[in-house]
Amino acid sequence: MELNRQTAELALKEAVKSNPGAWEDHSRYVAKACESIALRCSHLSAELAYIFGLLHDIGRYAGVSSERHLIDGYRYCMKRGWEKAAQICISHAFMIQDIGTSIGEFDVSDEDYLFMKEFVADAVYDDYDRLVQLCDSLAMPSGFCILEKRFVDVTIRYGVHPSTIDRWKKILEIKSYFDKQAGCSVYALLPGIAENSLK
Repeated sequence: MELNRQTAELALKEAVKSNPGAWEDHSRYVAKACESIALRCSHLSAELAYIFGLLHDIGRYAGVSSERHLIDGYRYCMKRGWEKAAQICISHAFMIQDIGTSIGEFDVSDEDYLFMKEFVADAVYDDYDRLVQLCDSLAMPSGFCILEKRFVDVTIRYGVHPSTIDRWKKILEIKSYFDKQAGCSVYALLPGIAENSLK
């Protein structure tokens, strides 16, 4: 099945039917942020960026879970031949390529854990992986937000982990990289970010 905006939108629509939740709006804002930033980066396709952002949490179709949604999303996309989208379903949670830096619970089998551990260590990240990692931290279900707001939101829900600070530093580093690529702060490309961040 060809991966394009239409098939990605349909996939999300169907996935949400089986597990409705705030993750749908979050995914849409991630997609819009990816597209807006990619439009300012000559080496990226805004269309692909949007699609990868839209599908990064598609594994949530299988129900409420912690890190299981990563491998569920990977399998969902691989079944359809969407290899890069499949990679991003896992890579978006590992801006540091070490499974030990996860802040979630590994509600997966031992076999799946070992697969994910090797996958994360061996994956070759490109700017689409990094862009989705960044935009995942720029989007609340209610709209765009500054990184620090999202950091606090996630930490309240998941708690403080030994890798929390290192993960924040990595995302801030990725933001600086895309600021340079875009020629401006990525915040300037996201409508309503100031208002939503103050809520």
